[in-house]
Amino acid sequence: MNPLTSKSIPALDRYSRHSLVDVCLEEAEKTQSIFTRLYPDAARAAGEHADAMRAAGVEISPLAGLPVSIKDLVDIAGETTMAGSTVLRDAPPAKADAPVVKRLRIAGAAIVGKTNMTEFAFSGVGLNPHYGTPVNPADSTVARIPGGSSSGAAVSVATGLCVAAIGSDTGGSIRIPAALCGIVGFKPTARRVPSAGTIPLSTTLDTICAMTRSVEDCILVDSIIADNALSIPDLPLAGLRLAVPSTLMLDALDPHVAASFSAALSRLSAAGAKIIDMPFTLLDEAADLNKFSGAESFAWHRGLLANREAEYDARVAKRIRTGAAMSAADYIDLHRKRREWITRMEDALGPFDSLIMPTTPLVAPPIAELEASEDAFFKANGLLLRNPSTINLLDGCAVSVPCHDEGTLPVGLMIAGPAMADRKVLAVARAIESALQS
Repeated sequence: MNPLTSKSIPALDRYSRHSLVDVCLEEAEKTQSIFTRLYPDAARAAGEHADAMRAAGVEISPLAGLPVSIKDLVDIAGETTMAGSTVLRDAPPAKADAPVVKRLRIAGAAIVGKTNMTEFAFSGVGLNPHYGTPVNPADSTVARIPGGSSSGAAVSVATGLCVAAIGSDTGGSIRIPAALCGIVGFKPTARRVPSAGTIPLSTTLDTICAMTRSVEDCILVDSIIADNALSIPDLPLAGLRLAVPSTLMLDALDPHVAASFSAALSRLSAAGAKIIDMPFTLLDEAADLNKFSGAESFAWHRGLLANREAEYDARVAKRIRTGAAMSAADYIDLHRKRREWITRMEDALGPFDSLIMPTTPLVAPPIAELEASEDAFFKANGLLLRNPSTINLLDGCAVSVPCHDEGTLPVGLMIAGPAMADRKVLAVARAIESALQS
């Protein structure tokens, strides 16, 4: 059995770090579409160094020498950051590691490779016509989407190729693939983790964050990459006020998602949590406000699109071009309306410890269906993004944890809160995870 499929990083303490890196690299070299680059020499050196330090009696970081993957929109010094595209192949190489990569290296992490992704992070589905689509490992009979845009990142964790994956989340790009692949994904408040050294999708909404196999591991990675490490309290589930928003978030649920979420609510209620159904009609306004990605990505891509649009994934180019129609006045007005909406939402959230909802309303569809039909692709993409993107619009924070029965297709339960509520959201998520696993 691959030890990297352990539920938590502390469970790996008895293994040689070098041996764990070797397991990862040996398996990664056999795969297709998960990684776009591997760094075997540097990763093995990190594993050997961690083992040597431990042998000398030196206390090391819990992440030291352990395999970690990096999404292919994050800069690594000396190489071109491709962001799942081919159009950037002749762009200049990065001059320096992105801050999150520097922090991981300082902690001794063994960075094993760059992971595949939706081109320029522009979908929640995870298809990539240039490098192939990583197959969701949750179903051995049907090739299903991994979710996006951090597709390879999620699959690298779910298949035991690394203990953590660094990705990005603009409208759900961490939480969607985490939910569909059956792992944990954390979207912190965006300002807590530097996004410098990454190719942007939306400068307003982009968040750099991680996927792991447990909430505790997300807390560990967050403590390394964030500007302020959090001390997460042990929070009893009994008495917590958990609001379930009935407006929008529970619409069009797949039967398996609906049943899994309902069963999870029953378990949380039995453990003493107070489940409160609330309309949260403010959520009806989210769709009209959530228009930053098109405008901001078009500003970044317009030169490339003017000269090399044929090299883009046609579906990605189509979505980016929607931003061309927004005027400067409309853009400024959008920011004002968003700030006002956030204030009203934060007031509405005040009485509750967290929001909880299905991370996505559907399980992972088959890859072939979405490749074959543009209508099916855009319908699935819209549904996948609907719930998680609202939290980005809120400038909030959220964790997706698995809530399905073992042996069934993965379903995510999302725990969310407003900006800078990360400490509370992680504490609630850890308590919910424990209750759902007991």
